[in-house]
Amino acid sequence: MLDHWEAIEHQATQQQWSYARFLLELCYLEADRRTQGRLKRALAEAQLPSAKGFTNFEFDHCPDFNPAPLMQLVEDTVWLEQAQNCLIFGPSGTGKTHLAISVTRRSIELGKRAKFFAATALVQLLQDAKLQLQLHPLLKKLDRYDLLVLDDIGYVKKSEAETSVLFELIAHRYERKSLLITANQPFSQWDHIFTDSMMTVAAIDRLVHHGVIIEVQAESYRRQAAAQRSTKATAK
Repeated sequence: MLDHWEAIEHQATQQQWSYARFLLELCYLEADRRTQGRLKRALAEAQLPSAKGFTNFEFDHCPDFNPAPLMQLVEDTVWLEQAQNCLIFGPSGTGKTHLAISVTRRSIELGKRAKFFAATALVQLLQDAKLQLQLHPLLKKLDRYDLLVLDDIGYVKKSEAETSVLFELIAHRYERKSLLITANQPFSQWDHIFTDSMMTVAAIDRLVHHGVIIEVQAESYRRQAAAQRSTKATAK
C-alpha cells in the first residue's frame, strides 16, 4: 500500500471514485501482494527441479495418454484434503516428472503446501533419521506438506534398510496426507523395490486404496531427441 497508494489516489481522483472504492482498490492490491508472496515462498519451499507446467507439456507426443483424470486433480484440492494419492507410471523419458512437477505447482497455486523429492534422496533422508532415532519426528515434520512427491521410486535399492523406511513413510501417510509417486515399473514389478512380497502387497494396497493411477505410454523424449541429433550429424 505504501508503495502504490499515491498512484491509486491519482486514479481515484481522475475517475472520481468514492472513498469506499478507493479503500477497496488498496485492499485488492495488498491481498494480491500477499498472495504472490505466499506463492513465491511456497514454490521455493517445494524445491521443484524445474519450472515446467502443463502449458509446455507435449501432449501430442503421447497420443494414447488420457489426461482427463490428471486434469481433474488440478481443478481443485479435494483429493489433497481427502489424503488421496496420485501414481504416474510409464517408461523412462516419457514426461512423468514433468507431469508430477505440473501437478505439484498447481496444488501450490491453489494454496496447498508441497515438497518434491527424488525418491532415492528422500529414502536416504529417512534412513539417516532412523539411525539417529529421529524417524518418527521426521515423518511428523513431513506432515506439514499436503503433498509429498517421490520421483522415480524404481531407483530405490532393494535393501532392508531402504525398503523399511520407504514402507514406514507410505504407512504413515496413509489416510493422513497425499503422496504423488512416479515409477518406471508397473506394480507387478515392485518386488524389485521391496524386500518381500508381503511388504510389496501392503505398500501397494495403501497407495491404491485412495489413489488415482495415471499411465503414460510413449517413446522416450530423450531417446527421440538423441536420434534426431544423430540424424542431423549424419546429414552434415
